[in-house]
Amino acid sequence: MAMLDAHIHLSDPEYQADMETILASMKRLGIRACAVSMDNDSSRTTLEAAAKSNLVLPFVGMHPEKFADNLDSMVHLIEANSDVISGIGEIGLDKTYTRTDGDFKRQKDVFTKLLGLAESLKKPVSVHSRKTLDEILEIIPSYRISGFLLHWFDGSKKQLSRAMDLGCFVSYGPVMVYSQDKQVLLSNTRRDKILVETDGPVRFSHCFGMKSSSNQLHSKCDILPIENTGTKPRRLCIDA
Repeated sequence: MAMLDAHIHLSDPEYQADMETILASMKRLGIRACAVSMDNDSSRTTLEAAAKSNLVLPFVGMHPEKFADNLDSMVHLIEANSDVISGIGEIGLDKTYTRTDGDFKRQKDVFTKLLGLAESLKKPVSVHSRKTLDEILEIIPSYRISGFLLHWFDGSKKQLSRAMDLGCFVSYGPVMVYSQDKQVLLSNTRRDKILVETDGPVRFSHCFGMKSSSNQLHSKCDILPIENTGTKPRRLCIDA
């Protein structure tokens, strides 16, 4: 069975020394990866990885932590590479990274600008929504984006229901293996809207012994039996 990691940071410095081995392992295991980016520099690294392997589906964007990065440069990078970019991300909102109302406004301006670009280019998006799900769920109806992924979904049942009504995809990381709360959310998620991710190279405690996803490229295999959808892996509306 072909597998898809819906959200991984292959541009992270932790992966760079082992990139050739990682790409070879992906080929051997039949894993494709939506490789998301954090800022302008990491977006260029993501594009370089995608040039080496068609198993890497490049997502370019500005993470909410990087809201002060050069937005004009990001827009130019996306437009100049629109024919090879699979999607836009990681983008989103997160007040954890803001200190003032002005910071959050800038973060929101970056987010909506990149959503508009995704809409015009007909690209899916991978969205960070920590503690801002209500704000993001209010924004979504303003855009016509067919592939809208709320990555590492951590909302309530009510918010999940709203996300399903809006046609969003949601993904759950390896924490699903040991988190009963996440398993309850999964059981309430439409089967055709479930994606799995590692969010590498984030490190995991409990059953993963603080290993990062550089050591757990197979972790999505552990999650699939819990999902038990009996359906093919989702592709987030990517024609790749």
